[in-house]
Amino acid sequence: MPIDKDIKKVLIIGSGPIQIGQAAEFDYSGSQACKSIREEGIETVLVNSNPATIQTDMDMADTTYTEPLTPELVAKIIEKEDIDAILPTMGGQTGLNIATGLGDLGVLDNIKVLGSDVQTIKDVEDRDLFGSFMNKLNEPIPKCHAVESIEDAVKAVEDIGYPVIVRPAFTLGGTGGGVAENEKELREIASHGLDMSFINQVLIDESVLGWKEFEFEVMRDKNDTCIIVCTMENMDPMGIHTGESIVVAPIQNLNDKVFQKLRNASIKIIRALGIQGGCNIQFAVNPETNEYKVIEVNPRVSRSSALASKATGYPIAKISSKIALGLTLDEIRNDITKETPASFEPTIDYIVVKIPRWPFDKFKGINRKIGIQMKATGEVMAIGRTFEEALQKAIRSLDIGMQGFEDCEFTEDDLINPSDERLFQLYSALKTGMSVEKISDLTNIDTFFLYKIKNIIDFEKTLTKENIKNPETFKKAKLMGFSNYTLAELTNQKEEDIIKIADEINIKPNYKMVDTCAAEFEAKTPYYYSSYDNGNELIPENKQKIMIIGAGPIRIGQGIEFDYCCVHSSLALKEEEIETILINNNPETVSTDYDISDKLFFEPLTFEDVMGVIEKEKPEGVIVQFGGQTSINLAVPLANAGVKILGTPYESIDKAEDRERFTNVLNKLNIHQAPFGLAHSFDDAKKVADKIGFPVLVRPSYVIGGRAMEIVYDNNELETYMKEAVKVSSEHPILVDKFLEDAIELDVDVLCDGEDVFIAGIMEHIEEAGVHSGDSACVIPPQTIPEHILDIIRENTRKLALELDVVGLMNIQYAVKLDEEMVYIIEANPRASRTVPFVSKAIGIPLAKIATWLMTGSKLKDFGLVKPIKINHVAVKESVFPFIKLPESDTILGPEMKSTGESIGVDETFGLAYYKSQLAAGMDLPKEGKIFISVKEQDKKKIQLIAEKAHDLGFELVATGGTADSVSNVPIEKVKKVSQGSPNIKEAILNDEIDLIINTPAGKQASEDGYIIRRLAIELGIPYVTTLAGARAALKAIEAIKNNEIKVKSLNEYLDESI
Repeated sequence: MPIDKDIKKVLIIGSGPIQIGQAAEFDYSGSQACKSIREEGIETVLVNSNPATIQTDMDMADTTYTEPLTPELVAKIIEKEDIDAILPTMGGQTGLNIATGLGDLGVLDNIKVLGSDVQTIKDVEDRDLFGSFMNKLNEPIPKCHAVESIEDAVKAVEDIGYPVIVRPAFTLGGTGGGVAENEKELREIASHGLDMSFINQVLIDESVLGWKEFEFEVMRDKNDTCIIVCTMENMDPMGIHTGESIVVAPIQNLNDKVFQKLRNASIKIIRALGIQGGCNIQFAVNPETNEYKVIEVNPRVSRSSALASKATGYPIAKISSKIALGLTLDEIRNDITKETPASFEPTIDYIVVKIPRWPFDKFKGINRKIGIQMKATGEVMAIGRTFEEALQKAIRSLDIGMQGFEDCEFTEDDLINPSDERLFQLYSALKTGMSVEKISDLTNIDTFFLYKIKNIIDFEKTLTKENIKNPETFKKAKLMGFSNYTLAELTNQKEEDIIKIADEINIKPNYKMVDTCAAEFEAKTPYYYSSYDNGNELIPENKQKIMIIGAGPIRIGQGIEFDYCCVHSSLALKEEEIETILINNNPETVSTDYDISDKLFFEPLTFEDVMGVIEKEKPEGVIVQFGGQTSINLAVPLANAGVKILGTPYESIDKAEDRERFTNVLNKLNIHQAPFGLAHSFDDAKKVADKIGFPVLVRPSYVIGGRAMEIVYDNNELETYMKEAVKVSSEHPILVDKFLEDAIELDVDVLCDGEDVFIAGIMEHIEEAGVHSGDSACVIPPQTIPEHILDIIRENTRKLALELDVVGLMNIQYAVKLDEEMVYIIEANPRASRTVPFVSKAIGIPLAKIATWLMTGSKLKDFGLVKPIKINHVAVKESVFPFIKLPESDTILGPEMKSTGESIGVDETFGLAYYKSQLAAGMDLPKEGKIFISVKEQDKKKIQLIAEKAHDLGFELVATGGTADSVSNVPIEKVKKVSQGSPNIKEAILNDEIDLIINTPAGKQASEDGYIIRRLAIELGIPYVTTLAGARAALKAIEAIKNNEIKVKSLNEYLDESI
């Protein structure tokens, strides 16, 4: 059937910043949708406030808006662009929320909603509607009551009985949910959930805790043709959010009768809902009786859709977009086989394992238990011929310093109430002799999976230094997924010895194809995984080829920005007709899409796994510049193995990351650096601190994302730090730097070809020095730095890039002390940084692409990049944090990175751009009302101007005693701290009296009072700032928005005006 002829222009709604529960899978799906719809000759408009994504690139959609995702602003875009149809199903929960918001505004009366219409969205999101809908279909669901008050929640349990699962309606990643065993817990969780729900509704569900969880990924077209794309089984039972669970595809533990029941139910549900496109359906199955219940229906592309796409090779988002336009499954070609239509159900002849990656290393003292609320920031996927092989490859892929299973302390309670360490605790419990049956009883994990882990343990026990030389034993070890490193550990040898044995007995990995059809048809799209099974399907071609090493799972400190750079690099090489080989293991990202590179290898990013591909493919060079610290860490071992590293020499990378060598370079160039010293022990560190003076910034070398970085104010704090941090990086010393208080930090992104230097962007941080660069808001162009200081920064940058022989990208961080007119360098990273996508979008230059072309021999002059680009707009990047998902976490910002993603605000002035960046990050700054101020002692002398500004803007001010006393000639109402009795600030916040909170915490250990205030702000969605610089910026933004109406303008328009 032809495409709907009424559709000339489609608005694709993105998902906004990366956050827990809504991550890179929506960049992948949104990017596919843009490409898919444009292929059909339809004009595309994209709105997404996330600068780090591929989909917000200028060439992905015809017109790109980076405006905040609110129904009101999206409505303005619809009017301005004269949109015919919107596609909300590629934008996660945000996309669905915007669609329902637009419906409520009456904007969609003459506009088509593609994929899932607004009523369908409501039918599955509103629990009462969902319940009655499923009852009509005669499909069982857990007893459920949708309630809008705590008293109604208590009544609901009278019908259901404890325990109950409490979940807010219309949130992402299970935010605000929990399990209530009694009324006290019910009241607590329900109260929190009502605040979190987009529609102020909480769902009280009958507990199916301990049942097995299965997922079906279903596709339907307008002809009512339905296929099952992929089936998935959660290794963890119900009660563990699917985003927290180890997931296996295809389903391993269902008999055919039950499987067919679930399959039939899936097709019945998608047909009844009338969904055109993809849909994810989750089931709970009672392991004793095989009774099933429908848990959830997602009428959109979901996290599981991305996993299903990568697991099968079937591009769900692309096909969904085509179906949304009116095409049918039999009319759409399967890109992998080029022969079969999309109506052929994928068949897979391998096992896929997904393991989540958690952020707990970034937050001290928080609860590491996993449950119905999602906490993972990312995930890895591995493919193998056996479950054992895929599982061990997935562990290697996590990039947590483990090459396979390792022993882990555990108790029976740990097994009953699992944490992020549960996989290793299962291994350790089995290893200590606990029976499979007992562990299954404690954990509700199927004995099938436990026996598989036991197979690994049993095999480990048989290994010796002698029998590993036996080809049969060695091959069996490899078929079970053992790494060379682990085999060396198990047989008391060095890794080099194992590599030598593999060479002598000639056991090397083979590479198999992901082809969607279990080899029934020939696959035309090379998408591979390694195995030691017989048969090799990889045929290397004799042509110019380059390998790009990806960034692995999304985690705090290494996010989607690096995947963005890898994708750009691959596309740049393809434009030059160089064969691109991309190796990565993240199923959520665009880089692991089958059409981004010429060959995709889904592999762990370890030296062994990467070398396996290199030895087969023999690329002329490898790019490590774009995969963050993961790929940079491979530079030296690969170079030592004779692999050519393209771009900046690996020697220069080491020179920049080794502090002593870097200091020698700076001294030679006469570039200033804050006083510092190196320490391997507390005594060393104490000597350095005594010499340079407290406060000092301490951190291990060779890490990313500020891991284990702290500002310490005295010897006691220093000693505590040294005891904990030396473990982080035992091979390298601890750096002890003089902390530059009240300095302004700047980030500089630069391109260099070895001869010329192009300064792409100088970003001024909004927050003061001491807040990690990945957490601070920043602005292009700088707003408060004098031109002569910027000239010093430009000259230092140019000298350093040339001295380090940089070819490609480099990021340098500076600290400026304006009172001393001094510029200090903090660090230089001769690789892509997390700011590359933001700068690329702010100035309209694809930096990662150009960096790639520089590595292959082009010069900056070829692109006309000799002078800095002047822009006529202001771009602000703001960070987005996971505090709401981590209930014990504090919102204090410091040198350790905590943000999961970022938003962008672009406008003609700083105030408006900053306002947009805050709104896009979920902080709706008030235009009127009451501001509460409480600042630490050293900030009291600086608060006067902030209080005056807030008063001038018409706000009422409330402050704690000490803060109020430090302000003169401004009316301020005093309020008690929480610890000072009643009435106090906590009560004022809970009574909805406070509209903005300014609270700067004192020292590393903030007081309990401050913590309560900041947590309340997070829980209740009250805008808050924790730095004075942030407060000044917020007030500038409020002033701008009080005097101006927000206008929507595309990135294309801003950049056209800058040319």
